[in-house]
Amino acid sequence: MMTLRIKHGRDGLLAAMLLLAGTGVALAIEEPDFTVLSQEGRFELRAMAPHLVAEITVDATFGNAANRGFRPLVRYISGANRSQEKISMTAPVTQAPGGERIAMTAPVAQSTAEQGEGYVVSFVIPARYTLETVPLPADPRITIREVPSEIVAVLRYRGTWGARRYAAREAELLERLARQGLQPAGPSRWARYNSPFSLPPFRRNEVIIPLAGAGILQAGAAKGAADRC
Repeated sequence: MMTLRIKHGRDGLLAAMLLLAGTGVALAIEEPDFTVLSQEGRFELRAMAPHLVAEITVDATFGNAANRGFRPLVRYISGANRSQEKISMTAPVTQAPGGERIAMTAPVAQSTAEQGEGYVVSFVIPARYTLETVPLPADPRITIREVPSEIVAVLRYRGTWGARRYAAREAELLERLARQGLQPAGPSRWARYNSPFSLPPFRRNEVIIPLAGAGILQAGAAKGAADRC
């Protein structure tokens, strides 16, 4: 059965579990706002609210792109910006193909890129900032961008961050979209919400695919109505 619910990432905080030296530490992490249009198990259709991201393009493989991009972005939010201001950490860190900069949302998100294109790794900027007030990066490789609102399909999963596991979940999501007649508007992205110190069973990972067409909302509503009959 599919349901309608709203998640306020701006006010509602993600409890990110870190296991350090055998001790669990819960951290409150801000996420972008989104509305869940429909949900069934690990699958969701979301309406993402506009938000800002800090992003960097790295020439790396699927396996090490997030780590390569993470370090300069951490330096940026730690005060390596023109205002020398510390910025709160958010979730997710996202990653998408470097050859086509598409709107990226919650997590570390990552998509398959063609050879030589690399990946764009992004941090979500806290909602209290605007394009006029966000600290400008000292590192010229980092850019600030406003992500417009979009409708996305999401498949949540837990476990390790390997390419094979991601590819399997990506194939599962694409197959589901095909069955429902929903058309992707761009390549999939990989979203990671947890610290590398977290154990795989506690990691929140997502495959995210932007959707095209004006009939997305109607398709979600129709599917939800059919499931309730």
